[in-house]
Amino acid sequence: MIDHCKSFIKLVKYNKKEKNTGVSVLQNIDVKEIQKELSALKEKVDELYNSVGVDRIKRELTELEMQVQRDEVWKDQTRFTDMNQEISRLKKKIDPWISIKAEIIESIELVGMAAEEGESEILSEAAVNLEKLKNRFDELETRELLSDKDDLKNAILSIHPGAGGTESQDWASMLFRMYTRWSEKNGFETEIIDFMNGEEAGIKNATILIKGEYAFGFLKGEMGVHRLVRISPFDANKRRHTSFASIEVIPDIDDDINVDINENDLKIDTYRASGAGGQHVNRTDSAVRITHLPSGLVVQCQNERSQHKNKAFAMKVLKARLYDLYKKESDEKKLEAAGEKKDISWGNQIRSYVFQPYTLVKDHRTGEETGSIDYVFDGELNRFLYAYLKSKKISR
Repeated sequence: MIDHCKSFIKLVKYNKKEKNTGVSVLQNIDVKEIQKELSALKEKVDELYNSVGVDRIKRELTELEMQVQRDEVWKDQTRFTDMNQEISRLKKKIDPWISIKAEIIESIELVGMAAEEGESEILSEAAVNLEKLKNRFDELETRELLSDKDDLKNAILSIHPGAGGTESQDWASMLFRMYTRWSEKNGFETEIIDFMNGEEAGIKNATILIKGEYAFGFLKGEMGVHRLVRISPFDANKRRHTSFASIEVIPDIDDDINVDINENDLKIDTYRASGAGGQHVNRTDSAVRITHLPSGLVVQCQNERSQHKNKAFAMKVLKARLYDLYKKESDEKKLEAAGEKKDISWGNQIRSYVFQPYTLVKDHRTGEETGSIDYVFDGELNRFLYAYLKSKKISR
C-alpha cells in the first residue's frame, strides 16, 4: 500500500504543469486537520468493524466456502443453494466494512507522504475524499444500527398529553409539529390517523402514520415521556410551568402478519369527527373508536369522511398495537429495548425541553444535549435519534 501511495505521488509530480504551484496552495490546506479527522474516522470505523464481527464472519465464510465444495453438498441442490445464499449474504455484510477500512488506512498514508512532499493537489483530493468517506461511514453506521426485524417498517406515532389541561395539550401540539417537521426534512410521508383538538388550545391526542424506509427504526427511541419547562403563555402572571406528554411508537405491520382478533372481543363506537381544521369536520358520525376488551387497548380514527374507511384504519392500528404488545410480553429484553409505558409524571421523562431560565434540550438516557432548542422544535432531531441508537448498540 505504501508503494502504491509513492507511485501515485510520482504520477502527480510528473503531470504537474507548473513546478512551484503546490507550495503556495499547501499553505491554505490544514494538513493536521485532515490527518486528525481521518484518524477520528478510523477509530469510529474500527469500533463498528469489531461490533459487526467482521473477522469472525471472515472465518465463517472460509468454513462455508470449504464446505460448499464437498461432494455431498453438490449433490444436495437445496443445501447447495442455501449455503451459497448465506455466503452471498455474509459477503454483502462485511465487504463494505473491509473496503472503507482499507481506504481510510491508504488515505492516512497518502496524506502523510503528500505533506512531506508538498503535494497540494493530492491533499486537496484527500480533503474531498474525506467527506465521501464520512458519508459512506454514516450510511454503513445507519444500516448497522437499524438492523432489528421491524426497523424497516413504517411507524405509527401517538401523542398523549399528561395532566395539566391546556398547558400539556399545547405541549402535545408542539411535539406534533416537531415530529411532522422531522418527517418532512428526512423524506418521510405523514398521514394523520387521529387528531382531537383541545378545548382551549393544543390537542387532546393525535396519531400519525409516518411512511418510509426505517421510519420505525429511527423513531422507536422516542417512546416515553417528554417534559417541557417554560414561561406559560396561558398564565397572566408569567410563571414558569412544567408540562408532560407521552409518545408511543409502534411498527406498522404488514398485512401478511397474522394477529388473531376475535370480533366478540371488540367494542366499536362511532361519534362525530372533530378534525384538525373546520374543513375536516363531518356532520355524520363517521369517526370510529375500537376497544379491545381483553387488553384494554383503545384506538380511534376520524381522518376519513367514510365510517367504513375509519374503521379499517382503526383496525390496522389495533392490529399493530396488539402485535407490539404480544411481542413485548413474549420477550422481556424487547420490552426493555422499546421503552416501558411509564406514568406521565415528574421523574419518568426520557427527554427535557427547557426554555426558562436557560435553553436546553437534554436526553436523560444518553446525555445528548443542545442549547439550540428552536432548531429541535423545527425537526432537527437526528442527533438525539442517532445517540439513542448508538447507546442501544453498545449496550447489547
